Amino acid sequence: MKYYVVADVHGYYTKLKNTLKKKGYFDDKEPHKLIICGDLFDRGRETLEMQDFVDKLLDKDEVILIKGNHEDLLEDLAKDLSEGKVYMLGGHNRSNGTTWTFMDLVGLDLIDITVQTSESVKRFYDSAYYKEIMPHMLNYYETKNYVFVHGWIPCMGLIENKDSYRYLYQDDWREADAKRWEEARWINGMQAASLGVLEPNKTIVCGHWHTSYGHSVLEGKRSEFGKGADFSPYYANGIIALDACTAYSGKMNCIVIEDEEINKELVIGGN
Repeated sequence: MKYYVVADVHGYYTKLKNTLKKKGYFDDKEPHKLIICGDLFDRGRETLEMQDFVDKLLDKDEVILIKGNHEDLLEDLAKDLSEGKVYMLGGHNRSNGTTWTFMDLVGLDLIDITVQTSESVKRFYDSAYYKEIMPHMLNYYETKNYVFVHGWIPCMGLIENKDSYRYLYQDDWREADAKRWEEARWINGMQAASLGVLEPNKTIVCGHWHTSYGHSVLEGKRSEFGKGADFSPYYANGIIALDACTAYSGKMNCIVIEDEEINKELVIGGN
């Protein structure tokens, strides 16, 4: 099977479409699937276009969706609003763009949401995103030679002192519960991989953390941000990282992988 793989598209539908077009995705007549390694929304404002695009791919069984930390944020915001916590529209939800995504999905502005909170929550739970897209989100997807995740596979984090942090590989990561997977979606996969948390005989493909971190901090090339920062895919032993930090760089990464599908029960993200 041929896989076109992206991550952290963050509501930039036009950028995603143009990136896939350059890779030949729309002209490809052979069987292929798109893998999105988490974070569909929360930066760009083409929320409804992205929702429609992904929903149509699901109908054709042509997309694999990995759950990202921004999917968790959106679920949490809807839950908070259902409990009357309107103040959660501010703070980190506003700065992360989650509030704006919620507005786009329910078709109401901030004032309307505050006075019609129950209606806004109802609209969210009636959206194609919640009813059709979210149930298909996975914690991970695995082929013969690759594992696709958002942040990283669940592993044990140890804080040795204020300047030292390390991770320990845990071979039961596939059976991790919802809490461990939620924590894993926030891990900097490049850092974890550099500290030895790798899946034997596999390459882990991830998003979540800007690839310029790997090029700058781990490879010692250029700056992490600013002039000359490199947001191209980061390749190292056992890892390919894809998050181009599109909101900052204006770029989006896509790689094409051909690998064998494997028959196994996949874990549904968040359940």
